[in-house]
Amino acid sequence: MALGKKGKGLGRGFESLIPTDLVDEAFDPTSTEDAKVSKLVELDIEEVIRDEDQPRKEFNKAALQELADSISEHGVLQPIVVVKTGKKYQIVAGERRWRASKLAGKTTIPAIVRTLDAQNKLELSIIENAQREDLNPIELATAYAKLKEQFNLTNEEIGKRVGKSSASIVNTMRLLKLPEEAKVAMQEHNLMEGPMRPLISLEPEIIHEILPKMIEGGWSARKVEQYVAENKKKSSVKAIKANEYLKEEAKLSREYNCEVKIRGRSVTFSTKDDTEFRRLLESFTKD
Repeated sequence: MALGKKGKGLGRGFESLIPTDLVDEAFDPTSTEDAKVSKLVELDIEEVIRDEDQPRKEFNKAALQELADSISEHGVLQPIVVVKTGKKYQIVAGERRWRASKLAGKTTIPAIVRTLDAQNKLELSIIENAQREDLNPIELATAYAKLKEQFNLTNEEIGKRVGKSSASIVNTMRLLKLPEEAKVAMQEHNLMEGPMRPLISLEPEIIHEILPKMIEGGWSARKVEQYVAENKKKSSVKAIKANEYLKEEAKLSREYNCEVKIRGRSVTFSTKDDTEFRRLLESFTKD
C-alpha cells in the first residue's frame, strides 16, 4: 500500500481509552491484502461527499473549530477512507476531518481510496482474522482498531461481528497504548493479554525493566500486579522521604528568594542567573 514509510500505520485520533496512532502495519494481520486494494491519494475536497446514511449528522462546533485550527497548522495527519461512487468519493470514515478541512479552507484532503467491493471484502477478511485462535493479542487489538478507524464501526458493532462484548473489545484495544518495545515482545514471545494489561498505565522505563523478567519467568497477571504494587510502595516511600522537608524548603526559598532543595543532609540553593547568585552569596556573608 502506498501509504508512506513501512511500519507506520494510518490510524490517528479517536477518543476514549484508546490511544492514537493505532493501525501499525507491523501488527496488522491484513496489511498485505489491504495493499492490493487500497490507494493513498490527495483528493479535491469538493469531490468528496458524506454518506447520507451515516447516522451522525451533528458535530460539536467548538471541537470542529479546534480540529480545523490544528489542520491549518499541521495538515490532516490521518487520511480519510472513501469509496468511489460515480464521479464522487463517498466517505466511509473521517467525516469530521473532512468537515474541519473545509472549515480550515483546505482545497484537498489525503484519502485512502477503495472500491465498495474491496471495502466489503477487506472488512470480512479482518473479521475472519479477528476470530482466529492463533492471532496474537496485539494483532487482534490492531484488527479491532482498523475496524473502528477505517470501517467506522462502533465497539458494539465490532463485538457483534467477532462474538465478543464491547468491554472486551475496548480492553484489548487498550493494549495499543503500550510502547513499541512491549508490542514487539508480545508478538515475538507470544505474551498474553492478561499479564500485559497491568503495564498499560506504567511509564516506558518501568515497562522496559519489567519485560525481561516477565519473559524469562513466564509471569502470570497476578505476579505482574504484585511486582507493580510493590514497586509503587517503594516509590511512595522514596517520595515521602524526599519531601519530608517541604516546609523547611518553602521557608528558606522565601527567605533567600530562590529555589531551595533539601536531600538527606544536603541543602541546595539554585538561582536563575549570575546576578541572583551574587545577591545570594552576599546574603550569606552579611554581618
